[in-house]
Amino acid sequence: MLLVIDCGNTNIVLAVYDGDRLSGHWRTATEGEKTSDDYGVWFSQVMQRDGLKRDDIDAAIVSSVVPSKNNALRSMCSEFFNTEARFIGDSELDLGLTVLMQNPREVGDDRLVNAIAAQESYGGPLIIIDFGTATTFDVVDQDGNYAGGVIAPGINLSMEALHMAAALLPRIPVENPGQAPVVGTSTVAAMRSGVFWGYIGLIEGLVARIQEERNRGMTVIGTGGLASLFATSTQVIDHTDDDLTLRGLRIVHERNSQ
Repeated sequence: MLLVIDCGNTNIVLAVYDGDRLSGHWRTATEGEKTSDDYGVWFSQVMQRDGLKRDDIDAAIVSSVVPSKNNALRSMCSEFFNTEARFIGDSELDLGLTVLMQNPREVGDDRLVNAIAAQESYGGPLIIIDFGTATTFDVVDQDGNYAGGVIAPGINLSMEALHMAAALLPRIPVENPGQAPVVGTSTVAAMRSGVFWGYIGLIEGLVARIQEERNRGMTVIGTGGLASLFATSTQVIDHTDDDLTLRGLRIVHERNSQ
């Protein structure tokens, strides 16, 4: 079985694939003080709870945008699963994707594997919106090349900054205000409306500008924890795909194991 690890700024997601079947996935916080033992013990326990064995793992591949965690994850794979993890960005890995950037190494690993999975599942041209710590818009052209993207603050990050910078504004959850008026008649209602409909405006505005700039319609994919929340309130997101990054890692592994 294949262990895939997506190490983001907020969470680390670990998953196990049996061939192309996702056998399970689990999430833990990306905390700076955690060691390889911390990750390995926790992951072994949740695997066992869900009926999987450490000995089932025979390969591992990692996407990481937190370089300080790479050694711990590499050691965990070696010590607990007796396998040498491959990392997106390793020179010997062929992603099967041309990156049309001035400096291709600037692109986050997660964005590249998202592009790989989306291209295989939906074809191009594409806009991939990932609702993570940052909200990213990635463009895959009709030939399957990674053409560039847009990076905006993530919604949870924006909410926290608003609360921290303004003493009288409370911390509120991100939620759809539903049929409530856009103009709020309380502080919380005004904040809820501004954050939710503000991000809908961001999504619709950037998608429209990208398509206008490229002079063509494009399929829009939403991924990340909040994708389904926003997809129900705008018509510009054609599909939501929560497993995009994990599937992209599996695809890269398969391409480099033949």
